[in-house]
Amino acid sequence: MPEETLLAFDFGTRKIGVALGNTLTGQARPLRILMSTTRAQRFAQVGALLEEWRPDRVIVGLPLTLDGGEQPASRLSRRFANQLQGRFGVTVELVDERGSSLEAQQLLGTHADDDAMAACVILQRYLDARAHAAQV
Repeated sequence: MPEETLLAFDFGTRKIGVALGNTLTGQARPLRILMSTTRAQRFAQVGALLEEWRPDRVIVGLPLTLDGGEQPASRLSRRFANQLQGRFGVTVELVDERGSSLEAQQLLGTHADDDAMAACVILQRYLDARAHAAQV
């Protein structure tokens, strides 16, 4: 499989956590938190990131209930993923993000802004699953 650069988003209506990774190293790292008050600002910031990093694939966290069901936030994340694909022509994959914020807080050791670390957790899950699938 060719090396891919990946950007991941932990979507929220007020904040979006962003992480960066690649399939060569299999490692993800938190990048930044986007703060926006309007949809136009949000997509301008996302567009600038896509231009800067030129990812081969974009990962968006999909918030599900503990039993794996959809919830209102699931619809918003799916919509965001569809808008990324439609506006920017990027390949987007959704990844179950259950527990990612809690895991991010544990990694950071604090309840500070954990959105970028949550995006990192989501992306690392994707990379780990991909590596595992390649070994099977």
